[in-house]
Formats: sequence, structure tokens, C-alpha cells
Amino acid sequence: MKFTLSWLRDHLATEVSLDEILDKLTVIGLEVEEVVNPAARLQDFTIAKVISAKQHPDADKLRVCEVETGSGVKQVVCGAPNARVGLVGVFAAEGTYIPGTDFTLGKAKIRGVESHGMLCSERELELSDEHEGIIDLPEEAGERIGERYVDVMEFDDPVIEIAITPNRPDCLGVRGIARDLAAAGLGKLTADPVKPAKGKFDCPIPIALKFTKETTDACPAFGGLYVRGVDNTRVNGEDYRLITRRLRAIGLRPINPLVDVTNYISYDRGRPLHVYDADKLKGAIHARLGKKGEKFLALDGDAYEVDGEMCVIADDRGTLGLGGVIGGESTGCTADTRNVLIESAYFDPIRIAMTGRRIGIQSDARYRFERGIDPQSIELGLNFAAQLILRMCGGTASKIEMAGAPPELKTVIKFDTDEVKRLTGVKFKSSEIKGTLKKLGFGIDGKGEKVKVKVPGWRPDVSQPADLVEEVIRLAGVDKVPAVPMTRDSGVARAVLTEGQKRVRRSRRILASRGFVEAITWSFVPRAIATRFGGGQDALELTNPMSTEMSSMRPSLLAGLLMAAQRNHDRGFADCALFEVGQAYRGAEPDEQFIAAAGVRTGSARLEGPGRHWSGTTDDVDLFAVKADALAVLAALGQDPAKVQVTRDAPDWFHPGQSATLRLGPKIVLGHFGVFHPQILKALDISGPAAGFEMDLDAVPRPRRKARARPALDIPDLQPVRRDFAFILEQAVPAIDVVRAAQGADKALIADVTIFDLFEGESLGPGKKSLAIEVTLQPRDHTLTDEQIDRVATAVIAAVTKATGGEIRG
Repeated sequence: MKFTLSWLRDHLATEVSLDEILDKLTVIGLEVEEVVNPAARLQDFTIAKVISAKQHPDADKLRVCEVETGSGVKQVVCGAPNARVGLVGVFAAEGTYIPGTDFTLGKAKIRGVESHGMLCSERELELSDEHEGIIDLPEEAGERIGERYVDVMEFDDPVIEIAITPNRPDCLGVRGIARDLAAAGLGKLTADPVKPAKGKFDCPIPIALKFTKETTDACPAFGGLYVRGVDNTRVNGEDYRLITRRLRAIGLRPINPLVDVTNYISYDRGRPLHVYDADKLKGAIHARLGKKGEKFLALDGDAYEVDGEMCVIADDRGTLGLGGVIGGESTGCTADTRNVLIESAYFDPIRIAMTGRRIGIQSDARYRFERGIDPQSIELGLNFAAQLILRMCGGTASKIEMAGAPPELKTVIKFDTDEVKRLTGVKFKSSEIKGTLKKLGFGIDGKGEKVKVKVPGWRPDVSQPADLVEEVIRLAGVDKVPAVPMTRDSGVARAVLTEGQKRVRRSRRILASRGFVEAITWSFVPRAIATRFGGGQDALELTNPMSTEMSSMRPSLLAGLLMAAQRNHDRGFADCALFEVGQAYRGAEPDEQFIAAAGVRTGSARLEGPGRHWSGTTDDVDLFAVKADALAVLAALGQDPAKVQVTRDAPDWFHPGQSATLRLGPKIVLGHFGVFHPQILKALDISGPAAGFEMDLDAVPRPRRKARARPALDIPDLQPVRRDFAFILEQAVPAIDVVRAAQGADKALIADVTIFDLFEGESLGPGKKSLAIEVTLQPRDHTLTDEQIDRVATAVIAAVTKATGGEIRG
């Protein structure tokens, strides 16, 4: 929110300095972001008048001008189309720094003609983006040739910019800011200069609301005021110069008096308005919901299509604009406008926000309406606009025509003034508290400490006693709250993390140690993507999504990680290992939400490191790389990976032949891992190989052991014995079946079984493969004899043969 110091003083009677105002603004929660005085960068520019303008001898679009500068006549070569004899403009002498183009002006020769200075445009002075011509000042400015431009135009007026939090729509108008400062003791709020317009006739244009009973909240009140016989070309009056000077100071480009009045009131009172050229309207003007397929040309020059959820303003011909967002080009006011209809309405903030996001328009009107303006300001806006228009453009005003009624103000809070002391620790007199609230516009009913407080319409953020306490301490200064140390219990502090929080922390640490980089992705994905990852149900669709690309709650973390990996690939990081620990959603119920740990590896981002190496090119990622990651997460959570079952029933987003599911028994699913299905990669536009895993941390059983100490390290004293076995099997037999069968042959002696070789060839016969395993025997109390070793070997062969139908390879 930007405003000038003089603008603020119109509403705040005070003698304090600028620095005191800035300090107080920050203290009361209106943080000052920047203070700029235009006079500082424009002090070298002066008023000058063109006394001669001749065609350049060697350029059709250039003129050689003789310019009276106050310090002599200077020759200036100018290419502006409006350069002419008698023009009063802004002159920059040699050596002047031009802020808009960031260079220092020097003596120049343009197409063979010397130029001693320049006549400036608004963009060159950073006043606006206007650069089609040079600045054309009013004729009376010609009486002050040679004087500083900032003095003539009264630009020595600091521009203050403050940060407005979403809960303070009242401070999107200068008067609201002045009200806060006055309540904080920095002056007195001036009397409101707005008077009711004295209408001479009834509004000739009917105004109506065309909604069903269920949709009347879209626009509950629509007011209009007609002004007949205006002159929209009066640009030299003192009132209009003041308005345009202030609009330029805050970065708005003046358009014409009628439009500039609405922009001015939007910043002065936080009350958006709109003006229509009444002669361009057909029949009645009304608010209604849009119709699918309707289009209109907006004031920004773009055409927009509306739908049945948007509130539009229309006449008998069709849509004129989007209510509370942007008006239409067809009924805009121009220099030829003679009759004008002023619109002041109240629109539903939620519908305005949804409309603005859907079509991508961020206007001053939308910014204010979606935060909530004062519903009772409809007539104030009409009266203020009529007052300024009549003063600047002349004409005759009609009576106000109103359709509907603004929402009633019903918020009344039962308030005990002792709450201030209880919640803040600061003691105030009851009269001080009530006085502060009255200055802010709150109504007080009752005497003593217990009163009823009526909330004004411009404060939609206040709804409970704690909010009133906040207002009191905010204006008094939060620095007055005493510093009181928190009480501390004696004894050793207990652990503050829950088991779930500890699991999240352990998962993050182990994945980071395995070369992953943590990513934090959105919890929302497009519905089409959510459907591919097992989601997309209606219950998981957002009612008011941030965008169409974020419409559904994510059923899996993998979708966001894959899209993040692709964005890295597009920027030259093809080998990427990303992980995330966060919530995913199987449904809308609380028990359908779960904490997951997921990781994605792309390209050659394996554990040993990505990219090429002098010893050879690193292999691309595969399911074994991400299987190791998934098992590492389980191990970090206290789950023995050896007890986990691996089944070949991974979800559809994984490659059916290169993926698996991790289980504990038939019912407990711990997670999935594997290479992603080619169709998933194509749908997400993923380049190159990609593999990933996702673990359900909530599904991993909690450890039963309560003791904090780790068990003693158990290292056998006897040497282990290792024996190799090779089996000829059908190619369809899973390797895990061989491992499990061998492990079960003698659970007391067999400590480990690993696969170390796979052979497939014609010598084995069609459909056959050879799988070699190493079995480790670990004796505990005595060295194994040959007979004992042979007995275990025989048991291993028998177990594997029975479980798989294979045979020992000779």
C-alpha cells in the first residue's frame, strides 16, 4: 500500500515529523517497507518552453527545437511526436542523470545536429510507463520557466509504502491508516469531508440483481448514481492536478478525470468503484452469474470467457465486465463521455478470489474485495465520487439507485477489559481501553469493566475478545509487554519428540546419508496425475484450488518428486536423487492419511555417485538401487530387513517386471520400489531412466523394546563356514524363493544366504536359468565337523529342490 505524506495529512491532523510517523506505523503493525522522495532524483530537472520547432534536415521523425530554459535558449533535437512551439515541458541539461534510462546526459550530435540537453518523457523520469511523447505541462507552468520541476509540480512529498497483512483490509485506504495512527496517539482523525449527494432527479438507468435464492450472496447490494452533462476533458483544475499528482506518486497512470476519481477513491478509502459511459449502456444494468461461453473485452485489452460461477455485470446486450475484478472496454469512459453511471457494489470475497485466480487477473479492485471491504461503504463511495466529479467535471447528479441491501453488521463481542491484563500482563485503565477502541471505530455499550463491543464493518478480522485485546496492545506498543521468564520444572527434561516425529527424523537422516537431496513439493497435483498414482477421488478434490495444476490432494509423494526431478533435468541436472518425507492421502478421512518416505533416482544417480568415471560409465539406476534405499529406511526404523517379504505385486505406476512390494505377512504393506512404468514417465514428460520407492512409515511396527540401552554386541568366537550351491531352475522362479528355502533349511546354523551369480544359456535348455547362492554357517559353541557341514548342505539342496522344483547343478 503506497501513499504520500501530504495525502496522509489530509486525514490525520498532526504536527509530528515523518520519522515519528514511520516509527509509529511499524510499532502498530503496519510495517514500513520503503520511503521514497521523488524530489531527490528529480531535483536537477527544470521547466522549459519550446519557442521554435523545425524539421531536422536529415531525419523525418526528428525536430530541432529552440528551448527557453531560464538560463538561456538551448538547441535540443527531439523525436517526440508532440514536440511543438509553445509546449511547456521538463528540461534536462548536460550532465543530468536520467533515472528512467540510467545514463548521464552529455553533449550529443544527432544526425549531424548538436543537441544541448533533452526534453523528457514520464518514463525517463520514472513517473509512469508513458513514453509516446514528452511531458506536456499546463500553460500556467510556462510562467515559471527555469524553476525546478519538483517545486512547480509539488513533488517534494515523500511516498510511503507499507506492508498490509491479509487481515487488515481497512488499511488498504489512506483514511484507515490515519485512523490507526490517530488511535495510537499521533494526532486526530480529521472530519470526513464526504457529504450526501443532492440528487436532482431519479437515476434513469434501472439497476437490478438477477440471482437465485442460493446465489444472492454473490452480490447482495448494487448501487448506482447517474451524473448528467459532465466534461471529461477538464484536466487543468487544481483538484484534478492534486489527484493525478498523487496517483503518479504511487505508480498509477492518470487516464481521464472520471476514471482517475475511481482509482483515487480506491486508495483513499479502500472502496473500489467503476464508471460507465451511460450512453453506451442498453436497457437496465444488473449483476448476475455468468453464462458458459460468454466473452467480453476487458479494459486491459484482453478478451475473457466467463463461466457460471463468476459474478458479472451486464446490460440488455450482454456481459460488460466481471463484478469486483475488471470492467469492460465497450462501456469505458473517454473524452467524449457526457453522461456517466457510477457503480458501487458489495461482492462476495470468496467468489471474487476464485474468479480472479481462474482468469489470472490481479486488479486493485480484486485485491480489496477478496480481503473484505466495508459492506456499509456503498453509499459513501457513490457520494464521494459524485462530489469529486461535480467539482472537476461539472454536471448534475441523480439520486442513488440501490438494488438489494448490504449485509447487516451483527458482530457484537462481550468484553471484559480485565482480559487485557490477563492476556498481555500490561495493566490499563478501563477508560483507556474503551477510549482506544472508540478511536478505532468500535461501538461501546455499557459501563465499568464488562461491556458490549460492536465491530465496525471495516474490521472483518475482529470476532472475539482476544482480537480486542490485540488491538489495545498493538496501539499501545508490544514493547510494553513485560519480559517474564517461563517457569521451569526441576529435574531432567523429558524427551519432547513423539515416536512418529523420531521416525520422520531418522528417515530423513538415513536418506540424506545415502546421497539424496531433500525436496519439499506441493501437497496438490493435477487430478489426471493423481489418478495415475491411485488417487483422483472426488473426496480429494479441492473446492478452491490455487490453480488447475493443483486441484487434487496427492495420493503419493512420487508424483511431485518425479516432476521436481524433471525440472532439474530441464536445467541440466540429469542425474538426480531426491527424497521427501511428508503426508499423502488415500482418502478424506483422518485414518486415510499417512506419513510416507519416498525417493526418486534418475539417470545414473546411484549410491556410489552419478556421472561418468575414468574406470567406465556408471550404470543407470535400477530397481536394486532403490530396493537398497527402501531397506535402509526400514533398518533405520528398527525393522530387520531379513524378516521383510518381497512380493511381485507393486502398484501400476511401477514397471510390472522391475518392481516389488515390501510386506510383513500378507496384510501389512510397508512400501513399494522399482523402475517407473514407461506410461507414467510419458504422462509426466520424464526424460531418461527413473526408479523410486515409497515407504508407509505408519505401517512399520513400533519396536516393543522399552529399554533405552542397546543390546550387547554379539560376535561369535568361531570362524564362519561358507558353501556355494548352483541350481538349475525355471526362468519364472523368483530368486527370493531360493533364498528363503535355503535360509529355512537350518535356522540355527545358517546365518546368511546371498546370490552371487546368474547364468542363462542354451546349454541349460530352453526356459532354464542357473542361480548360484552362497550359504554362511555360523557355529556358536564348537567347530563344525565335515559330517555336520554335509548334513546342512544336504538339507539346503532338499529345501530348495522342494520349494522351487529345481535341481542342483553338477
